[in-house]
Order: sequence, then structure tokens, then C-alpha cells
Amino acid sequence: MGLKINTADRFKKLPPYLFAQLDELKKEALAKGKDLIDFGIGDPDIPTPEHIIERLYEAVQDPETHRYPTNFGLMQLRQAAAKWYEGRFGVEVDPNTEILPLIGSKEGISHIPLAFLNPGDVALVPDPCYPPYKSGTILAGGVPYLMPLLEANNFLPVFKDIDRQVARQAKLMFLNYPNNPTTATASKEFFEEAVKFARDNNIIICHDAAYSEIAFDGYKPVSFLEVDGAKEIGIEFHSLSKTYNMTGWRMGFALGNKKVINCLAQVKSHIDSGIFRAVQFAGIVALSNTDHLAELLSIYKERRDLLVEGLKGLGWNINKPKATFYVWASVLSGYTSMELSKILLDKYGIVVTPGVGFGQNGEGFIRFALTVSVGRIKESMERIKKFHG
Repeated sequence: MGLKINTADRFKKLPPYLFAQLDELKKEALAKGKDLIDFGIGDPDIPTPEHIIERLYEAVQDPETHRYPTNFGLMQLRQAAAKWYEGRFGVEVDPNTEILPLIGSKEGISHIPLAFLNPGDVALVPDPCYPPYKSGTILAGGVPYLMPLLEANNFLPVFKDIDRQVARQAKLMFLNYPNNPTTATASKEFFEEAVKFARDNNIIICHDAAYSEIAFDGYKPVSFLEVDGAKEIGIEFHSLSKTYNMTGWRMGFALGNKKVINCLAQVKSHIDSGIFRAVQFAGIVALSNTDHLAELLSIYKERRDLLVEGLKGLGWNINKPKATFYVWASVLSGYTSMELSKILLDKYGIVVTPGVGFGQNGEGFIRFALTVSVGRIKESMERIKKFHG
């Protein structure tokens, strides 16, 4: 007789992981021989810059890089991150105490609730959102309290609408601008309001800035840590995944409040052994050279304009995003986000992400990732024209 396996209560509370579900639907479609145009997952189709690859190749030849890395990462990497951050945002951080390299920012985001949430503690989580904000909270035994991101509020949380008792109970608040999935952006004034709210309620802010460098039309996203007092109450997560087309390399970093950084480092010391040192050396080179960005943003801008203008021409309600490499489109009348996504996949071979997969307030929207070539975007427009008859 087989073993009776009982999962933990926290495991049962996890929502189905959206991208795993998408993978299953894509596998089924591919098995049927469909030619898929995949706007589903934000995984850049553009190669990692050559000079980064060359540095990895050089570093991996050195047997010293094959040994256990240190938990806090190479000092040279932390110094490179600090120099990049000051140059980009004008904010100084101490590489000794205020920066922590991560195995991708997702890893740090998922693990930070373990340092601060007791069972039943509250984390304020935007909805819709990148799924690890919720799942990391649940796995730590915490309770996600959803802050609706509504189009009427420019997809920004409204802090005065948060129940006062909940605010007093909250230990963490996740924010993410430029935002995935809504593509919304936030001003310095918004972050000032967030810092005041967090200080008044003794809440640690965790700001996910993974898309800070993917912006268009002269717009430059601001950092949460640019606000006076922000470093006293929170940290910011950055990623090399989107900026340098390094999603598979798994490299990011957190920076900000040194006590919070230290607590996250302690959690990580019990879970992982840090980033492969050869990848860290490649990361140093990446952070020291952003010459590729102009061409990268030009590619995404061309794709954005083609997709948005094409869909608008077919009557879709859609705005041109200022940042991220996503397009957040209202669903067509008479469909839910899941219904429209399934029709586009099953009948037309187009993979998009249903907004409801990011949370209940994502209903009414679907997300397109601009990780598809211009030629394939043109082909997708021809297929969607057939959908419209």
C-alpha cells in the first residue's frame, strides 16, 4: 500500500502557479501541432550581451570559481552594484552592509517573509501582482492582505483605504513600479506617501524594481530609495534578468536598510550557498556597462508600437505603456480574461496571460509580453483579424 502523503496547510493555501498552468496549456497545443506565438512569459528572446558571456567563459576556466561562494557575494560585485545604483539614481549605499546579491530577485522576494512574518502576520500585497509576493507570504505562514490596483487609481494602491487595524498588524508591504503586470509607473510623490504610511504603521517596504531600466519615450523610472527616509524603513530589489537579458543566469540584488538586508542574508544562509562565482564575475561586467540598453529599448519600443497600434486598429481598449516590456489590454466585451486567453490559444495559436492569474483585480485584462519578434507580432495581428471576422 502506498504512502499516504499529507501536505502542509500552508501548501494547500498556495494558488496554482500561473506560469506552470500556461506551460501545460502550451504543451497541449504544441502536441496538436499548433504554431504558437508566445506572448505569455516575460523571458527576453534577445541574447545576453557578448561581453558578459565572454567574462563568464573566462571566469569558469578558473577552478577557484567552482568552490562554494560566500553568502554575501563577492565584494567586487557589491561595489559594482553600489556604483551602478549611485550613478543611475544618485543614492549612495554601503557595499559592506546595504547590498545583498541574490539568486535572481525572485529568490529574495520569496524568502524575505521568512525573516519577518510569524504565523498569522499580515503582508500588504498589491493585486494584481507578480505571484511570489503572495506565495512567499503564504509559505512563511503569513496572511496576504490585498491592496487593489485599479485602473481608476492609475493602478496604484490607495493607502487611506487600508483598514487601520490591518495596517497596524502588517509587517511587510510589497510594491512594484514600473509594475508587472499593469505596466503602471509611480512618481516620487507616491513613494513619499508610501514611506510616510509605512513609518506611521511600522511596516517594512519591499519594492521590486526589476523593470527600472525598461522605459520609453524619455521616461526614467525613479527609485523608492530616492525618497528621504526610505532607507530607514525598507529595501529595493533589482534584477539583471530584464536589463541584461539574463533571466536564466539567476542574478539580482537587494539594497537598502542594513538591518533588513542582514536578516534576509541570515535566512539565505540556511537555504542556499549563494551565486556561482563565475556568474558573479559576469555580473560585475554587466553592471559596469549599459551600452546595449539603447538598442534593447529601441527593439522593445518598435514591438510595443506595432502591437498597440495593431490592436487599437481592431477596436481594442489599450494604452501605450511608458515602461516594462508588457502590454496590459482590456479584454473584449463578453469575455473573461481566461475565456479570451483560451480562445486566442486554442483557435489562433496566440499565447497571452489572463489577468485573473495575477489576482482577482486583474480580471478584465490580458497581458502581452513583448518578447516576440516584429515578424511574429505582424503574424499575430493577422490571426487576431480573423478572430474579429
